[in-house]
Amino acid sequence: MRRLPLLALVAALALGGCTSPSDGEPPATTPSTSATPTGTVPTETVPPDPGPDPRVGECHALSFGQAVAVVGRTAPVPCRRRHTAQTYFVGRLDLETGAGFTRRVDSRAAQRQARQACTTRLPQHLARTPRELRLSMARAVWFTPSPRRAEAGADWFRCDLVVVAAPERLLRLPRRTRGWGDTPAIAMCATAAPGTPQFARVACGGGHSWRAVTTVDLPGRRLPRQAAIAARMEASCRDAARAQADDPLDFVWSQESPTREQWDAGQRYGICWVPA
Repeated sequence: MRRLPLLALVAALALGGCTSPSDGEPPATTPSTSATPTGTVPTETVPPDPGPDPRVGECHALSFGQAVAVVGRTAPVPCRRRHTAQTYFVGRLDLETGAGFTRRVDSRAAQRQARQACTTRLPQHLARTPRELRLSMARAVWFTPSPRRAEAGADWFRCDLVVVAAPERLLRLPRRTRGWGDTPAIAMCATAAPGTPQFARVACGGGHSWRAVTTVDLPGRRLPRQAAIAARMEASCRDAARAQADDPLDFVWSQESPTREQWDAGQRYGICWVPA
């Protein structure tokens, strides 16, 4: 949640929805004409094709770049084949405004509607609470029709589950992902201690040396000073580290506070880490 920082990924992965040219649209049609006995040439207008609607349960072989786009429909693949995304919800966009105008599918309002619906439904799909998913590399991404498809009547939005395996790399998913949220392989781990140059978030199914164990909420509308964040997180991180340690008198931990970018994207919590 793009490494991208945690919420930078969410901002990127939703930070989260999808502008992709691979919409599968046919080339523009050429009006057909035919001669008549009177010599006039009537023109037949072919209505634009809105394309097929996505369906829940479809699988997609997305690249990381496709997952961080927001407009366009990618073609599904059989779920028995290699895939990195699975559709868990399909909804309808409300594109009509009170003033009688129609919003574009790539407008902020339309994308906000898709983002809220997809992020709200992901915990239910994975059978985890939103707080539990903070410690997971599972992310919601969303797609809406291209403007051309929307002009033809397409008004859907599609919510896909992806799992970030490593910076700019998605994890291969199983055929079914409902209730899959407690899988240890998709938990949040790291290649090094937070704050070091080697630090990168990875799924725990890959090589790692640290793992995230809990989060600490940070109050207020403005990002607190680092000293205030550290003081607020210390007791919770220490207790979590002690609970994970073999020796309750000998343990270490690391505290990670949100960056300005993460805070602005909505991450109002810090993360506690322990050696794996």
